[in-house]
Parts: sequence; structure tokens; C-alpha cells
Amino acid sequence: MPDEPGFIQSLRREGARLAARPWDLAFITWLPLLACALMWWVLSAGLPERLAIGVLDQDQSAISRQIARWLDATPGLHVIERYADEGQMDRALTNGRVHAAVLLPHGLAARVKQGRSASVVLLHNAQLGTHSGLIQRDVRTVIATVSAGIELTARNKRGEPMAGARASMEPIRTTLVSLFNTAGNYEQFLTVALIAALLHIMAMAAGAWVVGCELRDRSLGGWLGPAPGARVTLAALLGKLLPAWLGLSGVGGAWLAWLALGRGWSPAGSLAWTLLAFAVFTALSIALGAFFAALTRSLRTALSATGFISAPAFAFGGVGFPLAAMPAPARAWALALPYTHYARVQAAQLQIGAPLADSLAAPLAMALAGALLLGASAALLARTARQPESWGAR
Repeated sequence: MPDEPGFIQSLRREGARLAARPWDLAFITWLPLLACALMWWVLSAGLPERLAIGVLDQDQSAISRQIARWLDATPGLHVIERYADEGQMDRALTNGRVHAAVLLPHGLAARVKQGRSASVVLLHNAQLGTHSGLIQRDVRTVIATVSAGIELTARNKRGEPMAGARASMEPIRTTLVSLFNTAGNYEQFLTVALIAALLHIMAMAAGAWVVGCELRDRSLGGWLGPAPGARVTLAALLGKLLPAWLGLSGVGGAWLAWLALGRGWSPAGSLAWTLLAFAVFTALSIALGAFFAALTRSLRTALSATGFISAPAFAFGGVGFPLAAMPAPARAWALALPYTHYARVQAAQLQIGAPLADSLAAPLAMALAGALLLGASAALLARTARQPESWGAR
């Protein structure tokens, strides 16, 4: 295809356009690079630590003070406030100074000494799902540890050996085995997914912009000629879209490689196949944006369509919310989005270490879909080139 005159001419034309419009060039070079760097920086800590909580100690006993100390010593929590009454605690929760508050009620130590059960109350903002889940986990761990220590001490004082006391307290134990991302590192599984989703949005917008600008500026005839054939139009379209694909796939590929190797992750599967899949995914995204511009003959409508498809792609991709838990219509929509299938390949190869055969189908299907979209776009543009009265739509 590069031997076609339309390809070379279109590539030169696009290069001249990018040189004359620095912001268009920035959109496929340093802007996505900067956006990816910002995304990585936000999640570079890997593990959320020192989440702000408050404590209201109404008991003021040795046990309640021990619980408060252990809460603050937990790496995931940081006791930043201690309250004198419930009103002060409520105000701190409602104005967002803390993510949660622990209430140690009156009579806590007395109930424990009497051999009766006692409750510790955790008030948390469940609207922030990640914060809430991590705080609940750490508070439960602290309370369970303190409770187990109290029970073991009591049994040992009654003459029961410590080893026997431990066995009788927990005759059946749960062993949790983390298979992938054992550290629970948010950078490892979330950063790469968000970068791919961000570049998916930018790639679709770039495809729509590159083709839509020719329609908006009524310059389609200067690009394709008065009556282009389908073959020449396809070659011209490929030349037109090539710089955007090189820029965005290069930025995304460089970030994926650096995150997988430069951060010490040691990919479990094939990094090379993941990079290839990302390049194909980027090509499909650009082709999809160009298709909407060719179909609607309107830059504004094409950009709206790309936003409708690409912006919520991460939410439907199965990374933040499991596909199996979605209603059937939502799951069908998710499976129709290209990001969902790329995200599976990325997770399977970078984190799970799945056999390469399990990740072959998705990139091949995306390559076929991209080729079909480019062919359809070329046919639509060839027809539009013969209808100059339809040019100029915003």
C-alpha cells in the first residue's frame, strides 16, 4: 500500500498540516505523554497508606487505648483526630476531614473483663468504595488481633497451655493464596489499564479529527481529488492516519514497556504480544474515529460519537467492576467495546501469565475489525468526495 501515490501524497499533506498546527501535533505526541505521566504519578505509590481516621474513646481504659494505638500503628491507617464527643466526630465525618471514625463505647473494658462480648463501632463513608474497603479490612484486623490476644491471655491464666489455647480458638483456619498482583499494588494493575483507556479516547478523537477537519474546512477535494477511486482513497486514508497511529501507539508502547520493566514488575507473560496487541488496539481506535467522521460527515457529531463509545469504556472493561456481575444489556455493551478485549489481553499477559494461545484471538479480531472499518471509511469518503455540497458540516 505505501507504493500507491495516494499514500505518499496524503502522508506529506498530513505532515505539513501537523507542522502548521502545533496543537494538533501535540495531541498525538507530548500531550498523551504528559497525560500518561500524570496518570502514573497519581498511582505511583502503589498501595494506599495512612488513610485519615478519627477515634472517639468513651471508655478511656487500657484496652481502648491499646486499640487506638494499634489503629495508628497500622500502615494503612493514620489517626489524625481524637474526639471529645459524638457531635465533634459527626462534624469531622460530614465535612470530610476523615474517611472514617472508630467509636470505643463506654463499658468496653468492663464487658471484656466479665467475659461478655463487646462491640467497637466503625463509621465509614461507603461512598468512597476503595477507602471504605481498605479501612474496614485494617480495622477488622486490629480488633481481631486485640481480641485474640485478650482471649489467649485469659485462657493461659486459667491454666491452658498457649499452644493449646491457640488451637482451640481457631480449629479451622482459612489460608488465602493471592495468585496475581500479590502485593495488591494499584500501580501494577490500575495504571496500565487507565493509560490504555486514556489513549483509547485520544486515538478515537484523533481519527475523527483528522478526517473531520477535511470535511469541516471543505478541503476534501484537495485531499482526495474530485473523483477518487476506492483503492486510491484507502491509500490516502492510511497515509492520513499513519502519523496519529505512530504517535499514540509509540507513546502507549513506551509507557507499557517502562512500567512492566522499569518498575521491576517482571511481566508474567509475553510483553511483546501485549505491545503488539496495544498497537493493533490503537489502530482500531483511530479507524473507528475516522469511520464516524466519514459516516456522519460532521466533525462535531463524530467527536460526540467517539466520546460516547470511548469515555465509559474503562467502566465497562471489567477492571473496576466485574463483567459477570453486570446486567445482560450492560455486559453485551461491554463485550461490544474494543477496550474490554484489549484489557483482557493486557491483564492475561502482564499479570496472570496466561498461555499465549489464550490471548491470540482478540488482537486478530481487532485487526480484522480495523481493516473493515478502514475499507468502509474509504468507500464513504470516495462517495462524499463527489458531493461537495455536503462538505463544511461542523
